[in-house]
Amino acid sequence: MTTKQRAKLRSMANALEPVLHIGKDGITDNVSKQAWDALEARELIKVSVQKNAPDFARAMCDALCQRVHAEPVQVIGNKFVIYRQARKNSKIILDDL
Repeated sequence: MTTKQRAKLRSMANALEPVLHIGKDGITDNVSKQAWDALEARELIKVSVQKNAPDFARAMCDALCQRVHAEPVQVIGNKFVIYRQARKNSKIILDDL
């Protein structure tokens, strides 16, 4: 992912609300499935890491991206944004940047 593509995704993510919350159990199979489904439907999602989570947001972002085959876009505080192009009916086109 180029810096221009990442900048476009960051600007799109500003208006998003977190659709997934990671709590004290960390990244479970259920959290991974919810993230997978949300990425398939929206392609770009914001995730919130709760204060009682076992690790920091940066580590959670890397672990979740690895499990759902996504790209990290940004990590700020206890929130992070990830992106994965949908397999069908992709809405966000990054090829033109």
